[in-house]
Amino acid sequence: MENNYLIPANSNRGKLILGYFRKIDLIIFGSGAGTTLFLLLLFQNYMTNIAVAIATLLPVLVTGFLVIPVPYQHNVLVFLQNFYKFYFVNRKEFYWRGWCNDYGEEDSNKQ
Repeated sequence: MENNYLIPANSNRGKLILGYFRKIDLIIFGSGAGTTLFLLLLFQNYMTNIAVAIATLLPVLVTGFLVIPVPYQHNVLVFLQNFYKFYFVNRKEFYWRGWCNDYGEEDSNKQ
């Protein structure tokens, strides 16, 4: 076949945990869940206040949002990393040079 390989689009899912998560994703979510659990134990007497309850649950909500799978990207964290790299780190300027580009003033004698 002369090195012509057809690789299915989901071939990298076999390398992921449960087909969706990388190790770093689970570490991030686990740290958010652990922080929330610690805060729940620490502020259990103050859970009647809605602001304290929201602040206590915020770490698991934020880290859970970061590891949610997104179409055409791995997850929200990878999307944000790619967005940052594209717009702020590797910003390149491409100049259009094509057969239909105008390279200067039109000659008024030609018509």
